[in-house]
Amino acid sequence: MAADSEFHLPLAPADLLRDGGPGRYMVKEVLPARELPPALAAFRAAVRARGALAVLQHFDCVYSVLHHFRTVGVAVKEDALELMVHVMSHHSNELPSILRDSGLSRADRAAHLNALKMNCYLLTGLMDAFEMETCKNSCLEADPGRKNRKNHAKTSGSLWEEEREPLLHLLTQLLQLDLRQLWGGLAVEEEFVSLMTGSCYRILENPSIGLQRYRVTREAVTHLLAVALVHCDHMFSATLKITQMLQHFEHIAPVFSRAVSLWAKEYGLKSLVGELLREIGQKCLQDLAREASGVRGYATFISELAEQIPALVLSNMSVLLPHLDGENYMMRNAVLAAMAEVLVQVLNGDQLEEAARGTRDKFLDILQAHVCDVHSFVRSRVLQLFTHIVQCKALPLTQFQSVVSLAVGRLKDKSVIVVKNAIQLLAAFLSNNPFSSKLSCADLDEPLKKEVQKLKEMRDRSRPTAVTSVVAPEEEWEAMLPEVRAATEQLFQPLQEGEEEVLEVEETVEKTVEQITGLLKKLNYKSAARLTQKALCRFQGKEPFICPGEENEEATILDVLKRLYTGSCPGENSEDLPHDNSSDKIEEVVQEEQPQTELVKQEMLVQYLQDAYNFSVKITEALNLISKMMYENSVSVVQEAIEFFVTVSQFGVPQALLGVRRMLPLIWSKEPGIKEAVLNAYRQLYLSPSEDSERAKAQALVHSLSLIMVDASLGTIECLEEIISEFVQKDEIKPAVTQLLWERFTEKSPCSLLERRAAVMLLGMMARGKPEIIGSNLDILVTMGLSEKACEDYRLPQEVCNVISKLASNPKPALEKKSAPFRLPQNHMLFGCLSETVSKGFAQPSSHWIPFMEAAVTLIYQLAEGAEEICADILHVCSQQALEKLQEADEQKADAGDSPHRVSDGAGSLPTFLLLHLVSLVGQVALQQVAYLEVSVSAELRRRRILKEEKTKKQSGTSTKKQRPQSTGNETTMEEELGLVGATADDTEAELIRSICETELLDGKHLFSAFVPLVLKICNNPGLYSDSALSAAAALTLGKLCMISSEFCDSHLRLLFTMMEKSTLPSVRSNLIIAAGDLAIRFPNLVEPWTSHLYARLRDPCPTVRQTAGLVMTHLILKDMVKVKGQVSEMAALLIDPEEAIVRVAQNFFGELANKGNAVYNLLPDIISHLSDPNSGIEEESFHTIMRHLFSYVTKDKQTESLVEKLCQRFRTARTERQYRDLSHCLALLPVSDRGLHKLQDNYDCFADKLQDPAVYNCFQTVLARFRRAGVKPDTKALAEELEQKLSAFHNRGMDSTETCQDGSQTPMPVSAKRKPIRSSRRQPLSPANTDDDFVTPPSRTLRNHKRAQKRPPRKKAIITFSSDEENNSEDELSAELREEETPTKTTPITRSSARLREPSATVFN
Repeated sequence: MAADSEFHLPLAPADLLRDGGPGRYMVKEVLPARELPPALAAFRAAVRARGALAVLQHFDCVYSVLHHFRTVGVAVKEDALELMVHVMSHHSNELPSILRDSGLSRADRAAHLNALKMNCYLLTGLMDAFEMETCKNSCLEADPGRKNRKNHAKTSGSLWEEEREPLLHLLTQLLQLDLRQLWGGLAVEEEFVSLMTGSCYRILENPSIGLQRYRVTREAVTHLLAVALVHCDHMFSATLKITQMLQHFEHIAPVFSRAVSLWAKEYGLKSLVGELLREIGQKCLQDLAREASGVRGYATFISELAEQIPALVLSNMSVLLPHLDGENYMMRNAVLAAMAEVLVQVLNGDQLEEAARGTRDKFLDILQAHVCDVHSFVRSRVLQLFTHIVQCKALPLTQFQSVVSLAVGRLKDKSVIVVKNAIQLLAAFLSNNPFSSKLSCADLDEPLKKEVQKLKEMRDRSRPTAVTSVVAPEEEWEAMLPEVRAATEQLFQPLQEGEEEVLEVEETVEKTVEQITGLLKKLNYKSAARLTQKALCRFQGKEPFICPGEENEEATILDVLKRLYTGSCPGENSEDLPHDNSSDKIEEVVQEEQPQTELVKQEMLVQYLQDAYNFSVKITEALNLISKMMYENSVSVVQEAIEFFVTVSQFGVPQALLGVRRMLPLIWSKEPGIKEAVLNAYRQLYLSPSEDSERAKAQALVHSLSLIMVDASLGTIECLEEIISEFVQKDEIKPAVTQLLWERFTEKSPCSLLERRAAVMLLGMMARGKPEIIGSNLDILVTMGLSEKACEDYRLPQEVCNVISKLASNPKPALEKKSAPFRLPQNHMLFGCLSETVSKGFAQPSSHWIPFMEAAVTLIYQLAEGAEEICADILHVCSQQALEKLQEADEQKADAGDSPHRVSDGAGSLPTFLLLHLVSLVGQVALQQVAYLEVSVSAELRRRRILKEEKTKKQSGTSTKKQRPQSTGNETTMEEELGLVGATADDTEAELIRSICETELLDGKHLFSAFVPLVLKICNNPGLYSDSALSAAAALTLGKLCMISSEFCDSHLRLLFTMMEKSTLPSVRSNLIIAAGDLAIRFPNLVEPWTSHLYARLRDPCPTVRQTAGLVMTHLILKDMVKVKGQVSEMAALLIDPEEAIVRVAQNFFGELANKGNAVYNLLPDIISHLSDPNSGIEEESFHTIMRHLFSYVTKDKQTESLVEKLCQRFRTARTERQYRDLSHCLALLPVSDRGLHKLQDNYDCFADKLQDPAVYNCFQTVLARFRRAGVKPDTKALAEELEQKLSAFHNRGMDSTETCQDGSQTPMPVSAKRKPIRSSRRQPLSPANTDDDFVTPPSRTLRNHKRAQKRPPRKKAIITFSSDEENNSEDELSAELREEETPTKTTPITRSSARLREPSATVFN
């Protein structure tokens, strides 16, 4: 290097290869790669001789290494790096003495300056090269598709990993020197500082820099940049560089946030924080809306910086506020998060100054405003921030109510994540509330009223004292008289327009006096004078508005005002102001002259109680909303709702128990997360009591579980049983709990009858997990539960029967199960006690005997050997009792008239309850006998057959193994492979059971035959047997008897459906619907012609009957037992039922149906056709509600496209305006895709002439608008615009044509459908009191077709008579059956397969 040459730091390495002018250093020659090793050796020797200045002659050598860095070997690279580290270290050690040398010549200073620049340039160049290679290798490691990644990573990175931190420390040490001496005492040139810091920024660009293994590197880089900022005036450049890197590298934001925080705290660089935030705040909002990647870095930086140095962020918050109005939600979230951190760490506490409180309130107002932000991510983020604020106890008590109200409002948000965070916020409010551990409104209301009354009394007592301590009223009047006189004089001057109407006189003198006095104390003299003037006119002659004749009006007004003011007490000031009941009682301001201490304390107490009460009210409101979210589709929302109710329960909110019960059915959820959440909830609520001893814990657990079972439904009890059995299987319920339950049941531990019954139920639930809990104590259950006291309350024996039934084995054992099912001998004391209890209670009127009897009969058939004999004896004994009662009644008939509580057939009378008991007993025994034969006996026959076949097979296999011909073996093997042997035997056993049911159970020899005429007589004569309970029981028994035999069922189906249609009792209709549903499964071919009558019950006027019909039809349709097409619209109509429970049944039905492939999609055209029919009785708005729900199940693109085409084509067959509008509304509900838009275009002619209707036109506009919002591709944009133009053109043309519709050339408008007057949003229900002519038993399809072919005139409808005449009516007059020729004949059998609901092609409509 020439002595007069100067090294200028280049902008690019190639600049050194070009001549920069005289006096500027230029690389003379780039050495070839093969000459680099000897050149480096020569450089090393020169360094030993001349030190760091050797680079002046050997710069080109290392520059050549940089030039060939990608091609030279690893050894050359590492050798060059090691050499430059040595040179730079040597130079760094020499510089302090050189910089202190005041006699340093200009030439020496220039030489050291050039050497420093060269050494730094070469060293940083090598650092950058190695860092880029390391980043490249790390990317290769992260790429799963690359091979030999480890070999690439080991190329040249090992030395660099070791030298990186020492090099950074070396550069830091160099920058700490006073290098300005080399520049003649001036500032270090900016290019040199940028050179030194550039390597730091390049290291930070590595995506892996945030990992823990690079912690030391990050600290070294942070320290180096801090030195550059402090010593080298790097502030401006650093601000721009950091801002730029935040925009392009998302991973860098956490690193820079920690670095900036460190610089501000330890190096005093607080101004850098302001510069960075100001630079970010000045970013264009429109640009940020377009660049999502850059915004994410800014947002993370702001959020994390606020966590670490919130005070500095607060001082610069004003520059960030404009981003709250920007479109990018991430920046809004970041600024709001910064505010939240400031609130938590800085603006927190009661000792804030006035200005700080104002800032805090402003930030809270901003956060609350963004709870209703347009973007769901912002709303959810703000709720998260409020949760953090509440958990840190940084929310002022004055803001509690408003934030809680906002959180409750967000529970109705459409976004799942917002709802989830709203629930979390409310849970945080509960866990951190400053009020009480018990938040019951009832518990808080009484103390609040008491303390409010006490505060009022304290204020009343303080008033006399206050009068003596204030200025006399007369003195105050004299002081204010000039102003009052001036105001009064203005009354007689011209008034401004509208001023008269400001105040009006009250209705009474007392209220007017209070109003005038209040205005005087508020110094509103003009209004007081005007009101007095009006009062003098209104209340003439009434005290105090008495007008002496000798005074003028002005003097009179002044006199009245004086008397009113001086007559009032200053202590009344607080009462003269208008106020509400509770809030103003709390907020009244006690005058300064009153004793302050006690009043202030009391006011604070009342305010505290009022806030607690308001908070409890809001939490109760939230409970009702959150309880409805437990059955949402989102798993996370359901889990949050469950957790919330666990939290609420711990605070003693009474309504929490409803939510705890409501979550019970979720134990059957298919989602493992939801099921586990329910188990954890009950584990926290009941298995973790706070008591110390095991006995106390057991008592708390039993008491809590007993509360749940009070008035619980059967479904709730089954769900609780599932949970408790899970706990028992996992040994989470301690033996002390079981011991306490047995003590309660045996009355060793004193308890109520309700608690005793709950103990039995809990033992049964536990027995499901461990049957030995019951099996080892069976004798205790029988002796204590079925004792003589059982007749006092049959609910306890009923629960005992249910518990013992847990011992019954699985009624459908697996084929490999060879052991006999568990049964007790016929003479076991259990069955003797059951028979005795049932027989003894038969003759006693009790509403609980029938449920007990049903449980007892079921238990006998489950556990007893010879169950039919035991039940036959019970039937015999009970019927004997009935006959004895009848004989007694006959003997007493001459002495006493018929009782209204007795039923009579002309020969004698029985108490109604006896007949009710007898009919119910017959029906239950019949049903259990059928179940016993079909299930237990059939399974036992099969088990015995399998054992016999196995035994025979073993015997024949050992004896004839060698003698058996080959052909016989082949035939047997083939039969076994085809399953013919087992199938034939199964058919034989099934035929045996069927023949028993068909021929034996109801013949004259069987006991049932004696009761059939009685049941039929009660059913046929509803006028004679008018008791509702008896009619319902008889109807149910008829259905159970029909389950026995197909022949009996066929002959009595007319009666059953006649009663279902014509009975005026909802209980009868409900029972028969359930019976018909069971019959449809057992005898589908017999019930199939009556399907329409089942669907008709969906329009029953009674909500209970409609709900029962909906449940039954749901099961039948989902099991493919009834037809769906043509009548499923009746189920759809339930979606608009006024009863919420029925709506839930319909929603559940379609939800389950949607899981069966394309079932809902295939039924949609049929539903639309029926519901859009003007005669269907469905209003247009109700139709829209139904369709919105049904179309939510159409999710496949092919289904949408096919529906678009089919709906368009249906416009051709539509005949009324209502049908046009309904079809267009259905189209508007579909998310039309590109192909769907093509379908619309292709079928445009189908609906073009209907566009003149504004409703139809608006629906098509909605379709196009939704299509655009979904994102339009360029190739379909033109199609959408073309379609929109055609729609508009035809719409306008149609509007013009309607004006000239009288011309014969125009197409006439379709005739509007005549709407029937409908009073509600659902169809008119069927009346239970139909006339006889309204009911005709449906003939079969074959008969209908035959009539249609013969074109016979319609036959007169059958007359059906329900008689309620006197008992001497003839048997024919009392019959309710139809004639034989009106009975539906059998039709084609209904297949039980699910072929009708198999998933068809998405493009087929039937």
